[in-house]
Order: sequence, then structure tokens, then C-alpha cells
Amino acid sequence: MTDDAPRVTVAGVSKTYDGDEGPVRALADVAFDVHDGEFVCIVGPSGCGKTTLFRIIGGLERATGGEVLLSGEPVTGPSPDLGIVFQEYHLFPWRTVRGNVGFGLEQAGLDRERRRERVDEMLELVGLEGSGDTYPSRLSGGMKQRVALARALAVDPELLLMDEPFGSVDAQTRARLHGELLDVWAETGKTVLFVTHDVEEAVKLADRIVVMSPAPGTVREVVDVDLPRPRDRTDPAFAEYQERVLSLIRD
Repeated sequence: MTDDAPRVTVAGVSKTYDGDEGPVRALADVAFDVHDGEFVCIVGPSGCGKTTLFRIIGGLERATGGEVLLSGEPVTGPSPDLGIVFQEYHLFPWRTVRGNVGFGLEQAGLDRERRRERVDEMLELVGLEGSGDTYPSRLSGGMKQRVALARALAVDPELLLMDEPFGSVDAQTRARLHGELLDVWAETGKTVLFVTHDVEEAVKLADRIVVMSPAPGTVREVVDVDLPRPRDRTDPAFAEYQERVLSLIRD
């Protein structure tokens, strides 16, 4: 990949399902790029195909047209180059925090000592240094999501994909997790693609916002968010971006 080439290219992605009454078009010719180190959010009305697109980018589902490129190579299935965080935490209840974070490293065949060092790094990165021996059942929702984030980052993926990861936590926890995620992003320099239904969340987090149309979902507009961080939702400029994106979704 050259320095100016996109980290992710979504090139004319379409998806059609077989429905009871004939074919159902979920996505139609979706196209956009994500550059190295960018934080990009995808928003759109309910049923616009955000999660379907997320699954295709993550290699969890096949497109019926177009393709997704990661560093210039076609995405054909799940890969260690794709770190994925879902709304549901998907932690192994029989494993400790340390065991969950280290799972992908075990699959990659890292030896025990290197695995321990990497897990320690990740736990420190997400602020869970003292929780390595705790089981998921003893964690709050916010802590579980931080474990899921640490697990996704542990294998050092090229792209971090997040599908409404804070949708299951309360507003106060969500605000704290926003700040922590931005700190992690700044420290790691990772490329992040973040799906959300919450426009305020997108304006708070993103460098650019991909706004999708109703089904069949396609890109209505890509909005550059030119605001310094940290962003304050009481700032009139913040409200202007929020209204602009909402108007694109409503129209």
C-alpha cells in the first residue's frame, strides 16, 4: 500500500437477499474510502443496511456486487487484520479478562511470555490493569466493552471495526467510553470504522461521517467534521454538524 492509498476501499458494494416475495436489495453501489489513521462513522436511518455493510467489510458476509479492499487486497473472510467489536460483548464467560484478551494471540500461536506481555499492554491501554483475573460476570457493561476492545486490538489489526459498541450502556458510561476510545485511537493510530445510529455520537467521534440513504442503502453524502477535539455538544458548531447530518437522514 502506498502512503496515499486508502486503508479501506468500499467499491460499489451491493447486497441482495432472497425474500419470501422475491429479491430484497439491502445495499446498492456503496462506495467510499477510509484513509490510514482516520476515524470514520457510518450513520443512516433504520433498515438502511449499516450492519449488513459492516459485516461485509469485516468479511463476515459476502457482497453480491462490488468488493472491499483492505490495504489494496480484497476482503474475502474474517482476518486478524480486522479487529471487530460488536454491541454485544461476546466474551467467553469461562475465561478471565486476561484469557479473553489473549484469545486471538493464542490462535496466532504466540508463546506464553509474549502473550502475557501483550495482554498486559492492552489491559493498561484500556485501563483494566487490576482486573486481569476477574471473570466477565463480575464486570460492568462498560468494563466488558473495554475488554472486547482490548481483545480486538491485541492482534494489532490494520482496521478496527465497531458496530454500535456503546448501544448497551447508559449515557454516563457511554460518554466516558467515548473519551477512552478517542484516547486509545490517538495512542495507537489505528484506522477506525464505527457504525452508529446516534448522530450526536458520530459528530463527537468522527473525522468524517458516511451518511447512508434508506434501503436499498447507498452513500448519500460524506460529511467532513472540522472540529477540534475534545468536542462539546453545547458548542453551536457541534449542533450545526448534528443538524446537517440529521437533515440528510430525514430527507
